[in-house]
Amino acid sequence: MSDPRHIAIIMDGNGRWAKARGLPRVAGHKAGVDTLRAIVRAAGDKGLEFLTLFAFSSENWTRPTSEVTELMGLLKLFIRRDLSKLHSQNVRVRIIGSREDLASDICSLLEEAETRTAANTGLTLVIAFNYGSRDELARGMRKIAEDVAAGRLKPEAITAEMIASKLDTDWIPDPDLIIRTSGEMRLSNFLLWQAAYSEFLFAPEYWPDFKPAHFYAAIDEYHKRVRRFGGLTTEELQDFSGDSDVVPLRHTAG
Repeated sequence: MSDPRHIAIIMDGNGRWAKARGLPRVAGHKAGVDTLRAIVRAAGDKGLEFLTLFAFSSENWTRPTSEVTELMGLLKLFIRRDLSKLHSQNVRVRIIGSREDLASDICSLLEEAETRTAANTGLTLVIAFNYGSRDELARGMRKIAEDVAAGRLKPEAITAEMIASKLDTDWIPDPDLIIRTSGEMRLSNFLLWQAAYSEFLFAPEYWPDFKPAHFYAAIDEYHKRVRRFGGLTTEELQDFSGDSDVVPLRHTAG
């Protein structure tokens, strides 16, 4: 198995990490930012092409106002304090998620992060902010519906490839590996379409405790997996050696 090109991470467990230590939830989020920095460095050192981090979901707005305010403050602080360092490390920053109804100062920061690092050629750090996969799919379907209604597209011409081209992630490969920390085993509305053939790893550590060593171990585990993409490996095909209708896998890695 070759190295993954794209790893996506659901950074989960900040609040529980803080609670276990008798600390306010914001302390967990602050500790999580430190982990974020360390994992971005580790991804760059590993030569990863794309790292997508689930930073803030479209459902997170339902959390208490005080926590949302704290999270927005941490986002602003991260961009203002860390953007120069990311830029110097040749990291390109891209944002996925809806920007409708976002505060103007948040939109400006997101645009600044993308614009300033646009020409960088190293790791692409994808921040999923105000992102929800169902919302992403709905937005994509509206674009297709508008084309059909305007006569620019025939319904029978709609393909899976076309749908993918209308999503926020149309410019990056699907994730080879999705990691979720904290021991929870669900996607929580993250990259539902793109995860069709991703490998999954559910780490027991809360996000603030997730170290580069855990990240490298996840990649080592990925190397042990066999990606079939719905087909069979060459070894598995030996059981059907007399069946001329069986077609071998065209892909064995992401």
